[in-house]
Amino acid sequence: MESNFPVVDMGLLQTEKRSVAMDKIKDACENWGFFELVNHGISHELLDTVENFTKGHYKKCMEQRFKEMVASKGLEAVQTEIDDLDWESTFFLKHLPVSNVYEVPDLDDEYRKVMKDFALKLEKLAENLLDLLCENLGLEKGYLKKAFYGSKGPTFGTKVSNYPPCPKPDLIKGLRAHTDAGGIILLFQDDKVSGLQLLKDGSWIDVPPMKHSIVINLGDQLEVITNGRYKSIEHRVIAQQDGTRMSIASFYNPGSDAVIFPAPELIEKTEEENKLKYPKFVFEDYMKLYAGLKFQAKEPRFEAMKAVETTVNLGPIETV
Repeated sequence: MESNFPVVDMGLLQTEKRSVAMDKIKDACENWGFFELVNHGISHELLDTVENFTKGHYKKCMEQRFKEMVASKGLEAVQTEIDDLDWESTFFLKHLPVSNVYEVPDLDDEYRKVMKDFALKLEKLAENLLDLLCENLGLEKGYLKKAFYGSKGPTFGTKVSNYPPCPKPDLIKGLRAHTDAGGIILLFQDDKVSGLQLLKDGSWIDVPPMKHSIVINLGDQLEVITNGRYKSIEHRVIAQQDGTRMSIASFYNPGSDAVIFPAPELIEKTEEENKLKYPKFVFEDYMKLYAGLKFQAKEPRFEAMKAVETTVNLGPIETV
């Protein structure tokens, strides 16, 4: 494991060492696409509560279902690599523009309340981070939040996952390699069972489990808006033979009708209008494309969006 994985102490932002933390964030965004936050302002008590409820809910409601799925597909006995499914048990919560936290079945009311509270804190943290990115990029404060806004504000949701022990981790991935389609991702992960890896300079590197930290990674939309200064990085989850790994990933994404394009300030003078590296598109259209191509390279997705770019109506967007 590479020990210099970027860890950012947000507590430094309020001190005379602010520039140290800002430089670390900048370097992480430019060279890693990932970094780990400590002193992020979300209480350890809340994180422990979220973890306890999530692990309890998995045992009570999800574990048996997962075992039945594995048995029905005969996955314990596979001899060859499986490339069309992930060894994970998940459910999704939506927070913005409209919450479904009280509609999702099988959750204790107390758990719902805790997840709503957690989501609010993560939303604030995401917006704070976007402004720190603006500062490092030389964009005006609020630019990225506005870029994500669309007509109804951002899309924000949480994928709650557990990666159970896997008998054949060399043949089945916990989660196949992909980049994230959206904006900025905030992950609260298990501090004991590892498995998350990112691709850096051609090698897979472990994202180290750290108690009470929040792991940040950048999605495809930030690569487009920063005109490639920041990159979305390929990552995967390796299933483990023992231990269940908890992963709670919250995605702060553009609104479905937000129009995404490189920030004019970040376009090099040498790039001609018709030779821009990145397309201009409506976020929802990108997501439709991504749904079918998630586990393939992102470059063809950007090229495909360029092909439809001419049809994007950038006037007021009709909302029916």
